[in-house]
Amino acid sequence: MSNPIITEYKINAPAEKVWKALTDKEEMKVWYFDITDFELEAGKIFNFYEPGEEKKYHHQAEILEIFPNEKFTYSWAYPDFSDKKTTVIWELQPDGNGTWLRLIHNDIEHFSDLGEHFSRKAFTDGWKGIILQSLKPYLES
Repeated sequence: MSNPIITEYKINAPAEKVWKALTDKEEMKVWYFDITDFELEAGKIFNFYEPGEEKKYHHQAEILEIFPNEKFTYSWAYPDFSDKKTTVIWELQPDGNGTWLRLIHNDIEHFSDLGEHFSRKAFTDGWKGIILQSLKPYLES
């Protein structure tokens, strides 16, 4: 039984602007990762690495669902370390002039045998940092 990581934050930006930041590779490059092979189309696979020259932690994802301005779902895997996959879901809910952003990362326990860099705490802290220190300031500036 999956015990997902769920984080929810209010972003002071309209859902359309949040959606564009989540799904436009030029915008993602500013606040997230430089994902050169990203194409917003169901079934497309994209790859990226942690920032830095050493190409640490190859991430591979496949786009599973696209509901513009509402929901974006993709698989999340580390093919160099495991054949298991997790699922990341971004949900957007307009609220006045802002947007409630919910991130759900399912099946994180699939990576529990890969060490502390792949622990529930590491992912929770990572998503919190990405949203609060990168995405939110990017969208609210």
